[in-house]
Amino acid sequence: MTWAQFLSMGGFAFYVWSAYGFTAVVVVLNIVQPLTHKRKVWQGLRRGLDDGEEERHEEAE
Repeated sequence: MTWAQFLSMGGFAFYVWSAYGFTAVVVVLNIVQPLTHKRKVWQGLRRGLDDGEEERHEEAE
């Protein structure tokens, strides 16, 4: 079996390689999306805490 035969997958290359590509995209999104969401949540929490601290200082004065 040559590399060309392997890559052509017996005539089903488009189906096979597009399935691999789609799977790779889904796996990458399943890794990246929760990480970006987590970062945004932490940023929002920090921003909320910072705003709350400023409001408390203003009320005390």
